[in-house]
Amino acid sequence: MPDVVIIGAGVSGIQAALDLANHGVMVHLVEKEPSIGGHMAMLDKTFPTNDCSMCILSPKMMDVQRHPLIHLYTCARVNEISGPPGHFRVTIERLPRYIDEERCNGCGDCVEICPVEVYNRFDAGIGVRKAIYKPHSQAVPDIVVKDPDHCIECGLCYDVCGLEAIRKEDSGEELTVDAVSVIIASGYEVFDPRSKEQFQYLRMPDVITSLEFERMMNASGPTGGKIRRLSDGKTPRSIVFIQCVGSRDMQGGKPYCSGVCCMSAIKNALLIREKYPETEVTLLYMDIRAHGKGYEEYYQRAIDAGIRFVRGIPGEILECRDTLSIRVEDTEKDEILDLRPDLVVLSVGIWPPAESEETARIFSLPLESTGFLKPLHDKIENVATERPGIYLAGTATQPRDIPDCVAHAGAAAMRAFIDVTREGSAE
Repeated sequence: MPDVVIIGAGVSGIQAALDLANHGVMVHLVEKEPSIGGHMAMLDKTFPTNDCSMCILSPKMMDVQRHPLIHLYTCARVNEISGPPGHFRVTIERLPRYIDEERCNGCGDCVEICPVEVYNRFDAGIGVRKAIYKPHSQAVPDIVVKDPDHCIECGLCYDVCGLEAIRKEDSGEELTVDAVSVIIASGYEVFDPRSKEQFQYLRMPDVITSLEFERMMNASGPTGGKIRRLSDGKTPRSIVFIQCVGSRDMQGGKPYCSGVCCMSAIKNALLIREKYPETEVTLLYMDIRAHGKGYEEYYQRAIDAGIRFVRGIPGEILECRDTLSIRVEDTEKDEILDLRPDLVVLSVGIWPPAESEETARIFSLPLESTGFLKPLHDKIENVATERPGIYLAGTATQPRDIPDCVAHAGAAAMRAFIDVTREGSAE
């Protein structure tokens, strides 16, 4: 049976790969990061059930690794595609990992002995990693990767690795795959709020993003699940969430609603109330958008838990002794509030990944005005593209929550399966 290539191994790519492989289709799953899982692997809980994110995702990640019909390529990217629909030739470049993947067993001895600590992108910057590392404890594949840009070649990792799995030199490799269809599940990035100078992000240590807060709340994160002020390490007595940072914004942001920020903030606010019942939580919003199954009830649960909802977005954040100062107009009650939070969380919006333009160029696909890849039709053909045999899944086309990503990935997988079945019967 003909093969399918899937680009991106977040929850959308994983779901599409498993759906196809379980129907007997050979899948080539290409992921640019050292581990599969995408942004979902960074989250603590999922709304509206507050289920553990990795409890849902990790079994799927292991299923991908163990499935005999899924070829997994991490630290890899697609450089070129050629050929007509049904007979694509896809060129995959495997980037140097500086690790012998066959020998490494992920024991972590090299990580422990490495003396270099640098910015950890998986922890959204509030934690550190070593120059040789695994992105997180449940990484798939369970092997390390060496960062040549920060490695000082002290030699300690070579000495401690009894399997001699660490390489001083590595050039990577290039391979070509024949495929009937390609599914692009390239994921998303979050808005960088440094351009919103009024919010003082990175100027004030106690102003953080929602993704940083997710890593702080996560038991496997850099603070062990404890909420702390970055300035002094103390537990905040008051936390304010500011919504729509980079979304619904014509001044340096994007005009669309990111769809998940309201519910994500409500989820984290509820978790704060559960862990720290004495901590005051306030959520500043334009409109609460609770559109999914059980979402409105989840919103009401937050109100009942004592979370304060204020309709109004502040003009700026100021320092005030050992706390922060936010003046905001509550447009429902027509009053000015002077808030003094210990910690401010910016609910940053979902943006297209930086490589969207390059992906569009490689696959000869158009982009939306927002920067996302453009489907053939927003309603009727929202997984198909102008190029037959190329499909889109998850947040490659627009912001989506996890259930929507899974459903969209399943639809893309079935369109690819139809192509595979048609091509197989023709042969």
